[in-house]
Amino acid sequence: MTTPPPVIVGCDAVSALGTDLETQWGRAVKGHSGIGRLTRFPVPEGFPVRISGEVADIDTDPYPFLSPRSLALWPSPIFKYAMLVVHRALAKSGIDITPSLSPRVAVTFSSAVGGQDAVLAADRRMISEGRLPPPYANPNSCINMVGGKVSILTGATGPITATITACATGVTSMIIGALLLETGRADVAICGAVDFALVEPIVAGFATMNGAYQEKPDQPEPPSIASRPFSLDRRGFVISEGAGCIILATRDFAAANGLERGIELAGWAMTSDARHFVAPRLETVARCMAESIDMAGISVHDVASVNAHATSTKVGDRVEYQALRSVFGDYLPPVSANKSLIGHAMGASSAIETIFALEGMLRGTSADHQLHARSGITDRLRGRGCTAAGPGVRAEELIRIRRMQCLCGAAQKRLTGAALNRLKVHESSSQQARLRRGIRGGNAAGQDVRYHLATGGQRRGGFQTIDPVLDGLGLFHRGRDPGLGPERTRIYWPQGGL
Repeated sequence: MTTPPPVIVGCDAVSALGTDLETQWGRAVKGHSGIGRLTRFPVPEGFPVRISGEVADIDTDPYPFLSPRSLALWPSPIFKYAMLVVHRALAKSGIDITPSLSPRVAVTFSSAVGGQDAVLAADRRMISEGRLPPPYANPNSCINMVGGKVSILTGATGPITATITACATGVTSMIIGALLLETGRADVAICGAVDFALVEPIVAGFATMNGAYQEKPDQPEPPSIASRPFSLDRRGFVISEGAGCIILATRDFAAANGLERGIELAGWAMTSDARHFVAPRLETVARCMAESIDMAGISVHDVASVNAHATSTKVGDRVEYQALRSVFGDYLPPVSANKSLIGHAMGASSAIETIFALEGMLRGTSADHQLHARSGITDRLRGRGCTAAGPGVRAEELIRIRRMQCLCGAAQKRLTGAALNRLKVHESSSQQARLRRGIRGGNAAGQDVRYHLATGGQRRGGFQTIDPVLDGLGLFHRGRDPGLGPERTRIYWPQGGL
């Protein structure tokens, strides 16, 4: 007998958009960017990275376990924010970890980078003051200690492991948690990830790898538009901070304890590229997506939305787009890219973006309003559920998360002739006709045609939306076209790839 998929009973996150989930969601659906100037350390002249996505400090008074005294030996912020999101996610789930339940609660919450800031501080103290490291320097830097602190906080004594898979750490945590539930090793799994990687050598290292966004003196632009996944002029990811926790439970446990179980983890997959240390491999990424959809027992036409990994790197975004095209073919549902709003929170990014996908399913909308239109457009959201992708350096997992009740056509929108007329397309009448046919048909009619659109919508986080109706479909442009002047914008509609 096949074990029913685990259900998601609680979640919580902090990101560059805010420190409570409601605030983050409210800002996300309005297209507000959380990217700003880098302030975590003094930025000297000539330092290659000058912007970041930073998590604001929190009021710890409501949380005694986060008091200055409690955190005195744990200075790395990964511990404070990991314990915060775990505590709040458990509270939302309604689960009370009693001594009898404790052995049945697993912890897979992890980190990709860990507390390397503590090691750096100890090293600098040795050099400048000749003093040995404090006794908790090494425990602060151990990645597995994040899960250890979560276990100590919650009293969970079931299986515990650190699922370190770079950017995919948060999603891998969910997959390993699901395996522990499905094999009967636990009834509840505390999953997720945390990363606060704004540490000088890490930030500079991503710059020397040509991965991080770097400003160009001759091309100044506000930080809010620096993270631009799938855009033709994308220039790398914006390093950010964050944490996300997802609580999984078996269906039987949730039912027996009266827990809300509106979303299930219907399918997943894991693959290894076995090739390059950072550049993704098209074949294995596409296979991972296809296998997760197959495990869920659905077809590509059942997928209503895709939450992409989309870091804003040249190679990564191109391969992800090609993989999506390979799996979905001409039917490619709306794609969102949350990193356009929150930056790249390393291993925590896949956990945070999964939570945004969950919120989108429950609320019937998408959290992304800064996605460059890259892959055609669909005139409505079809089917049920959505996907959340979190590919990493050595493993890519795409979770097919399915709402147990159909969305029943929520957020369905159809473009009207009036909406098309409001686009004010600055092209020939024949090109206007092709654009209309392309939108109504679900994809572009031409091949890599550029349509110049006049401004006329509402401003969203530094961007000019094309039109309120198109806005609701998630069709947005990125930046502005210098060739058209400061009051003109452009949108690229490629048919053949990035």
